[in-house]
Amino acid sequence: MRVSVLGLGEAGSLYATGLVEHGWTVAGFDPADNATPAGVQRAATPEEAVRGAELVLSLVGGRAAEVAARSAAGSLDPDTVYVDMNATAPDVKRVIAELVGAARFADVAVIGSVPAHGSATSVVVSGAGSTRAASMFRLLGAPVEDIGGEPGAASARKLLRSIFMKGIGALIVESVLAARAAGAEDWVRAQIAGELSGGDAALNRLYDGTLKHASRRAGEADAAARLLDSLGVLPSMTRATAEVHRGRADAALTPAEDLLGQFEGLAVANLGDARDRMGMLDGGVRALWKGARVVGRARTVWVPRGDNLALHRAIAVSRPGEVLVVNGGGDTNRALLGELMAERAKRRGVLGIVADGVLRDVGELEKIGFPAWARGACPAGPYKNGPGQVDVPVAVGGVVVRPGDLVVGDDDGVIVIPASEAASSLLGGRAVEADEAQRRAAILAGTA
Repeated sequence: MRVSVLGLGEAGSLYATGLVEHGWTVAGFDPADNATPAGVQRAATPEEAVRGAELVLSLVGGRAAEVAARSAAGSLDPDTVYVDMNATAPDVKRVIAELVGAARFADVAVIGSVPAHGSATSVVVSGAGSTRAASMFRLLGAPVEDIGGEPGAASARKLLRSIFMKGIGALIVESVLAARAAGAEDWVRAQIAGELSGGDAALNRLYDGTLKHASRRAGEADAAARLLDSLGVLPSMTRATAEVHRGRADAALTPAEDLLGQFEGLAVANLGDARDRMGMLDGGVRALWKGARVVGRARTVWVPRGDNLALHRAIAVSRPGEVLVVNGGGDTNRALLGELMAERAKRRGVLGIVADGVLRDVGELEKIGFPAWARGACPAGPYKNGPGQVDVPVAVGGVVVRPGDLVVGDDDGVIVIPASEAASSLLGGRAVEADEAQRRAAILAGTA
């Protein structure tokens, strides 16, 4: 049997390994530079990965599930079964089923720890393709509950379980962090372990898993909250669970340098389309010289109108690969940065600046190759009285930017992407780019 695995993160790699061990031919795709499991044929695109596959397993994460399906749909063989294993809301599963064809779609919810059980982890299966999918998972040694029904039925079961499981994990993390700050971590850990049937092992599994998979579990908790809303149940605890996970993900994740490099040449407009037009700064924040281009991590700065003292502090602590993102309150009377500051920033490896305000020495910025986006230029210099803040969430061009977020800018403008969504946004932007290329070719050929 030939199987394709979309997404070679931890879960995807474990499933791919299990499939190889059973003697199946496995192709894999992942936009990130994750290691390729032994025996897996790495494909350059999702389309290449799924061609000729009898079975496609999507394990790209909930945020990228729809994008992955859209990329693969046109390259599926007539008899291919498309198995979506991502933890996401039932309505998203239904959309994916329409994209790939409802008759071939199986909604698979993984119930249990994939790191602990590998490809033999328990699953619940629904959708028109559930029978064939269930047979495959049984061959892998997994306990299978085939509930039939519509796409999203299995996902709803998993989310109902996640309300409790992810909630208790988030509560344990918050309790331990508070205990550590109070100097009572060992005592609190002992109290929690005493209440869990698995003792210390259960505590450590929940604590470590919550930190390790914070980003994915934040999305899963968000999906669970939407499910509760649809059922008429107020999701107070579930929303709090999502916020705890999101906070841990933001603290731990920055886009890997090799992943950032893959955004080179990808248009801001395409990324915006892939992200439902969200995250793009308003058109007033524009490139100050033609051909400016940047891809980097946000070093955020918040300054009073016309004052750049905090921006000097930010440059002094900046690291290579960062982009200065400055909330200047939209003030257009005094420039926040000019040639000399840009030279200092560039020497520290700063890639450019995005400012909700104005800059100066635009001609020199172009000469030294320092990309800049702002509301315009002004020759008047700034005050240096302060106050100001560095490395805090800021509002720039109508978008909230957090430290470490991905910043992509070109002639059209700037988009900001949460660090934890970099890989899925790359995949989505590439899919939009490929679709536009096909449509342009059809227009030129007169077949549109």
